Amino acid sequence: MIQVDNLRKEFGSKVAVNGVTFSVEKGQVLGFLGPNGAGKSTTMRMVTGYFRPTSGSVKIGGVSMLDDPETAKRSIGYLPENAPLYSDMTVASFLGFCAELRGLTGAANTKAVDRVLELCFLDSVRNQSVDTLSKGYKHRTCFAQSIIHDPDVLILDEPTDGLDPNQKHEVRGLIKRMGQNKAIIFSTHILEEVEAACSRAIIIDRGKVVADDTPEGLKKLVPGVNTLDGVFRAITKTEG
Repeated sequence: MIQVDNLRKEFGSKVAVNGVTFSVEKGQVLGFLGPNGAGKSTTMRMVTGYFRPTSGSVKIGGVSMLDDPETAKRSIGYLPENAPLYSDMTVASFLGFCAELRGLTGAANTKAVDRVLELCFLDSVRNQSVDTLSKGYKHRTCFAQSIIHDPDVLILDEPTDGLDPNQKHEVRGLIKRMGQNKAIIFSTHILEEVEAACSRAIIIDRGKVVADDTPEGLKKLVPGVNTLDGVFRAITKTEG
């Protein structure tokens, strides 16, 4: 479903992403890990078509993001870091607006909104204005818009940011369930989320992939280290 080949992104003299290659098939949940500044968000923005790569290619369901971005983006649900919201709209009206942008009207629009309100545990605040929501509910509303059109591919940047422990547990479970029939990439700084929700994980450092394996496989990567946290610290570098 997702094919990334030799992706590179330069900002002036700075190389943010340097030769990243990976694929994600339907039924896989890929955790995307790396220290701050490693190139995670830049890579995800290229995968979703928000940044044009300096070189390399991205295909979504066999469709080139560079040659036919409109078609490729139809298959994607995207939760960006610091996703925007219209604060004067209610949760339901905002999601209805997002569904309409995705081409859903009438009964299909209503059905899609009801579905994501239930999936994302938002029904109790459906008629509340967005500006009255807690940070956690706002983030769940952003998550709901990313799945409003039931896409085959999900790209999630820090999907549990701002959530309390109970909400994090719910969202991790939702991602894991959706991953049974979708191709999902999500970035996180929380290593326990990888073990809880991911079938595979990539660690990126200074723009390059330094590890790609199952969570259990990653634990065996460094001799004498048997935790993801220990492996992560062993193979990545602190910015400085």
